[in-house]
Amino acid sequence: MATLPIGGAHPLASASPPHDVMEQAAEWYALLISTDAVAADRQRWHVWLDAHPSHRQAWTYVEQVSQRILAPLRDTPDPRLTTDTLHAAAQRVMRRRRALARTATLAGVGLFGWLGWRQTPLGGLAAAWRADYRAATGEIRSATLSDGTRVWLNTASAFNQAYQPDLRRLQLVQGEILIETGPDHTRPFVVDTAQGRLRALGTRFTVRQEQGATLLAVYQGAVEIRPSAAASSVIITAGQQTRYTATTVAPATAADPAREAWSRGDLVAADLSLQEVVDELGRYTLGHIGVAPEIAQRRVFGTFPLRDVDAALAMLAQAAQAQVRRPLPWWTTLAADERARPH
Repeated sequence: MATLPIGGAHPLASASPPHDVMEQAAEWYALLISTDAVAADRQRWHVWLDAHPSHRQAWTYVEQVSQRILAPLRDTPDPRLTTDTLHAAAQRVMRRRRALARTATLAGVGLFGWLGWRQTPLGGLAAAWRADYRAATGEIRSATLSDGTRVWLNTASAFNQAYQPDLRRLQLVQGEILIETGPDHTRPFVVDTAQGRLRALGTRFTVRQEQGATLLAVYQGAVEIRPSAAASSVIITAGQQTRYTATTVAPATAADPAREAWSRGDLVAADLSLQEVVDELGRYTLGHIGVAPEIAQRRVFGTFPLRDVDAALAMLAQAAQAQVRRPLPWWTTLAADERARPH
């Protein structure tokens, strides 16, 4: 089976601190929000924080990830009202809220500066919350439109519907959707993305909005791509996929059927690196999932449940001979399993 193409970048992109620094920051955070921290610990944390710019960058990232979890809990007295993906973390966090409140004064580095942010991480998500159809992080949904078209929404995805007498139009706001168009020979079916317009030619296809590009995979029929700043269009037929920008369309390659497995709640890995699988699973949780560099390129085969990231991580650790480390309920790292090493 072909390799499932994975898109998207780590939240810190190429400027991310070293893995060991990220782990140190998570360990410091776990200690400082616990009831075990003493004045000497806070003093040592200050020394660590000021030792290198990457330490402060890593600390800021840990704060941001933590606030994605903690901010909704602050305004939700009943943890049952939080999303299912946060439930397990919520139970543990609620027991620590008094300790968390004490950390608000830590060195003025804004531990709780994100509390007003709630669950809309960045400005781009504001449009998603106003969209006609949306799926939250960790959620996979489906909808049937008035013309019989079926649309599946992947995690953290949203689209708008604008049907007119002479045109059926969807606008992908963010994320990924799988479309199975309904029959209507009088009105063309189009999908607008940040990079251009797609016109369905009796088809089933996925569209994924990435940073600066759109990924299209066609499984039935064909789709015409018209980049917003290009003079000509390109047709992608069943069994093909490509990425396009506002100006160019990359050469088509074979579409992997595993690309649409997410609509069934599965991540199918066929000779993917451990890093690629972790990056994809990370899209389904508000928390952090990392992998130690020394095992990041281990090859992975298997099917993993996207609706239960914890179960997927346990399966992944077994498949990759790794171990799961979790200094915080929302901070998970796959590391080398020392028990698996020969003596």
